Amino acid sequence: MTTRDDRSRPARPMATVLAVPDATRKGNQAYDLMRREIVACRLLPGTRFTEAEVMERFEIGKASCRIALQRLAQEGFVSSMPRHGYRVSPVTVKDVDEVFALRMELEPLAARGAAGRVNRAHLERLEQACRRKITVEMGNQIDFFLEANRGFHLAIAAAAGNGRLYRTLSGLLDEMTRLVALGFGVQGVRPNIENDHTAMIEHLVAGDADSAALVARRHVETFRDMTLEKVIASLRDTAVVAPVQPPMQAPMADGGEP
Repeated sequence: MTTRDDRSRPARPMATVLAVPDATRKGNQAYDLMRREIVACRLLPGTRFTEAEVMERFEIGKASCRIALQRLAQEGFVSSMPRHGYRVSPVTVKDVDEVFALRMELEPLAARGAAGRVNRAHLERLEQACRRKITVEMGNQIDFFLEANRGFHLAIAAAAGNGRLYRTLSGLLDEMTRLVALGFGVQGVRPNIENDHTAMIEHLVAGDADSAALVARRHVETFRDMTLEKVIASLRDTAVVAPVQPPMQAPMADGGEP
């Protein structure tokens, strides 16, 4: 019901959508591109670069550049070196241990919760995608595998119905992507997942929570050992362990696929 007082009040202006400043938009785009290259190890751990190189490569101004680098630094992908630019954060054996230690606890938990609740056809499509070998460079093959593998494990977590578990596992799988790209990509080999995914599907569809959890843990343990071996080899071969003396500055230009 409209009252006299209501009619006497001036109409409220309609809310307007605030435009994103151009510097912020370009900074976010540069962040997305750089993050993708760091995670895929096309920018290797330990690589040094300057603001000027980022500005030139992405054709952005100083404000946009600093927005991108600030976001990357906040997420731990790069670190600032006063008067010497930035460095892509190194990967260590401890990183591998920590990521997989958490996965070994969370993956069986997700499998237990998802038992009897999964979509078999969906999981089988993702499993087949994990094994598909596309006719491109090894780096892109690994990117394709990692995306399909991530989808497989998150589909199980989603079926478990625990939102916090899903979000935590999603973050761990993002971190694992960089470890696998460094280990397998630099070594030029594709991960071998044997038949663990297939066995997990059978147990999950049958509602056998104990067996599904057991296979999930075994799968993570096996993949951890493979990844650790390859990461150590890549750290040695590419000399990307943080050295005592400052390394030569690596260029920002795209290198070939690992």
